[in-house]
Amino acid sequence: MATKPGVLSEWPWQRMGNYKYVLYAPYVAAAAYEWGYQGKANEFIAYNAHLGVIAALRYVVMQIWTSIARFPWLVGKYQISSKGIDFKQVDREDSWDDFILFNSLGLTLLGLVLPGWQTLPLVNGHGLVVMLLLHASVAEWLYYWFHRALHHHWLYTRYHSHHHQSFVTEPITGSVHPFLEHVGYIAIFALPGVLTYVGGQGSIAMIYAYLLTFDFLNGLGHCNFEFIPTWFFKAFPPLKYLIYTPSYHSLHHTRVHTNFSLFMPLYDYLYGTVDNDSDTLYEQTIKGVHPGPDAIFLAHGMDVGSFVHGCFGIRGLASHPYYPSWVVYPLLPLATLLTIFCWLIDAKPWAVDRRSLRGNKIELWTVPRMGLQYFFPSERPKINRLILQTLKKCDANGVKVFGLGALNKSEALNQGGEIYRKDIEGLRMRVVHGNTLTAASILHRLPQDCDEIFLTGGTSKLGRALALYLVRKGVRVLLHTKSQERFQAIVDEAAPEHRKYLVWSPNLTDGSHCKNWVVGRWHSRKEQAFAPAGTHFHQFVVPLMTPARKDCTYSKQICMRMPKDTQGLGHCELNLQRNTVHACHAAVIVHLLEGWDFHELGSINVDRIDENWEAALKHGFEPVS
Repeated sequence: MATKPGVLSEWPWQRMGNYKYVLYAPYVAAAAYEWGYQGKANEFIAYNAHLGVIAALRYVVMQIWTSIARFPWLVGKYQISSKGIDFKQVDREDSWDDFILFNSLGLTLLGLVLPGWQTLPLVNGHGLVVMLLLHASVAEWLYYWFHRALHHHWLYTRYHSHHHQSFVTEPITGSVHPFLEHVGYIAIFALPGVLTYVGGQGSIAMIYAYLLTFDFLNGLGHCNFEFIPTWFFKAFPPLKYLIYTPSYHSLHHTRVHTNFSLFMPLYDYLYGTVDNDSDTLYEQTIKGVHPGPDAIFLAHGMDVGSFVHGCFGIRGLASHPYYPSWVVYPLLPLATLLTIFCWLIDAKPWAVDRRSLRGNKIELWTVPRMGLQYFFPSERPKINRLILQTLKKCDANGVKVFGLGALNKSEALNQGGEIYRKDIEGLRMRVVHGNTLTAASILHRLPQDCDEIFLTGGTSKLGRALALYLVRKGVRVLLHTKSQERFQAIVDEAAPEHRKYLVWSPNLTDGSHCKNWVVGRWHSRKEQAFAPAGTHFHQFVVPLMTPARKDCTYSKQICMRMPKDTQGLGHCELNLQRNTVHACHAAVIVHLLEGWDFHELGSINVDRIDENWEAALKHGFEPVS
């Protein structure tokens, strides 16, 4: 809200939450009726059917803008501000589409008040030209002065400051205003259409053209990346006064008292409010010479639906943990086609999110493959080739630390990145699998007085490290594995005085007396039944087990909360809660902040577990139980 919210700041349907979308039902019904009866509906229904279609198209326009603006790999070099969007801004702008609903209701009312408005002809080309001229001369001028008035202290604190809380803008930011402010806007922007209608030149196409063009230009000014080429203005210099650029409007959000114009800078030039740095910022930004990231964490999709969460820029989904839901289902066909397309063209990894910490730029990248594809032997060489190509490219671009997430470091794929060691010998960049901090996070979930654990999946990279670490502390480790040979290999790694604490447990019944199960293998409901009542399952298995025991407790994913001074946290990392990242992701950032000059590949160095944990806490990371 604004600094001191004024009267009628709240939208009439604000307390309805998402139930406000019920107000669209009449428009949907009108469109369905019109389509079903092929134009035989009465004038009022036919007119409102158009309004329903217009509303749907406006959502599409804004979603396209948002998706493009949220693709760092596409627009990152041309970003105007690199500070990023945080969750506070996402939540504050969550009702960005109120203006679409408000405009639809206003146009319905206009159709009831103005005789003949509902029966406007479909197209009138001359009227479109008249409306354009009226917008440029009347609406733009009125908006300029109305906007300047909103920056008067009294109005600013009560209304317009709400909009300016978004220092870094997104395409939808342009529509986030208090209700009474929007009433002023709709009064101004209705004039070109109404005056055109009064002159006998109105049409239905006029409504389509005005609203959709308005949304396009509004999204353009708030998209936070520059894309309008210099030749556009060199070919016809007066365009500088007729159309703004994203960098031009960004200065209004950073400096507040300059660049007040709507879409036409002309009025800023006429009244002396143009920012002196407008041309300089535009020329610098369009060159696309921003430095690249300092650290990259490479993940991959969980399933087809996760593409909707991370790659389409649907802010309402991306700002919450990912779970397959009805909201995702309508987009699954598109996500499936995208998955297949990426596989057919052998698409390279790309950036899907970025944030910064103490001057360091950190990006989340994804291999455009689903988790299931990593289990196909025929796909593994292709994925390894993609990862290795990406490693070399990122090193050439100055990346300092590169992290391998999830299955990108699996034993079956590349032995925890070990197979890359020879290929990356000459790189300045450090490659990190992050499992050392993951192991530390698991260990610090155990009770301090724990003297015995039942460890499943104990011969994996993580299981081995946990076992070797714990026996050093005098903790008895019942290591569940069918293979006595793999068990013996871990025993041989332990110091002679610690080997007595390692116990081979080939059967799950061996853990029936132990209440600390450290689980690295997925267990069915039947297998979980072997644990005694009151057991806590400390999980490092992916995916997490389905809880089957009400008399037991289950840990969540191994993750850490980001330091409080992290900027740009507005996107959930798959199914993790807000402001948290996987422990192996945190490890990449810790590696960067510490300036460590070694790779972290292959087996976990048990001697570095405590060092990683202490470094993470020192830099402000917090464990999540």
